[in-house]
Amino acid sequence: MPAHLASRLAVCSWSLHPATPQQLLQDLESIGIPRIQLALDPLRSNPDVWRSAPMLLAQRDIEVVAGMFGTVGEDYSTPETIKRTGGVVPDATWEQNCRNIQQVARIAGQLALPLVTFHAGFLPHEESDPDYSKLLDRISRIAELFGEQGIALGFETGQETAETLRAFLEKLDCANVGVNFDPANMILYEKGDPIAALRVLAPFLRSCHLKDATATKVPGTWGDEVVVGTGQVDWRAFFRTLDEVKFKGHLSIEREAGTTRVADIVNAKEFVLGL
Repeated sequence: MPAHLASRLAVCSWSLHPATPQQLLQDLESIGIPRIQLALDPLRSNPDVWRSAPMLLAQRDIEVVAGMFGTVGEDYSTPETIKRTGGVVPDATWEQNCRNIQQVARIAGQLALPLVTFHAGFLPHEESDPDYSKLLDRISRIAELFGEQGIALGFETGQETAETLRAFLEKLDCANVGVNFDPANMILYEKGDPIAALRVLAPFLRSCHLKDATATKVPGTWGDEVVVGTGQVDWRAFFRTLDEVKFKGHLSIEREAGTTRVADIVNAKEFVLGL
């Protein structure tokens, strides 16, 4: 793997569950990666604690390469519950999500972020589905909010097949909207081979998450998210494909399970750099 990839690695801040910016800085120092994808919801919902984060990160020469926001009401208990509650699909949470996203867009603009990613929710496969036009409208509005700030928007992958996501993006036709590709999510949601999906979505790539997983053995339940290099993602093929499609964006290590997040992210970094 080309050595320059070391300069493209970042860490997803939410993986570390930091209670304060100071704790986040300590963990980043232990990991040894001076770039971060920053969860923006804490800056919105808890400004007394988190408003100093951008300044403190800058003082330590930590580059914020992208932001991320979540949506209210999400239930990840099973694949079926997140399908019902995820992203901006549910009508019951749309108004609150819309208010939150407006605030997040302003914060991201103040930070001059190039990219913000999020889970839109399950995209219908058929255009005849009533949710299809609703989602086109809602995501167009979200894209406009971030576009006004000069910010690109990245869909997280996995909740639908790569072909469905690409068709939706082509229909949406928003210049500032693309994909944050997560190979593990393709496995966890059972939505196809990650490498094949990467090729399908290559024209829309904005960033990638480095996360690994093993598939479920019981349909309707989750597989396991595991340390990068210990799951079913073919990482050599992954990086080879990124080179083939000439993707040169950031690669943020994400860890969403386990109790040894710092060590797991360090192991992921060492695995990737050792390929």
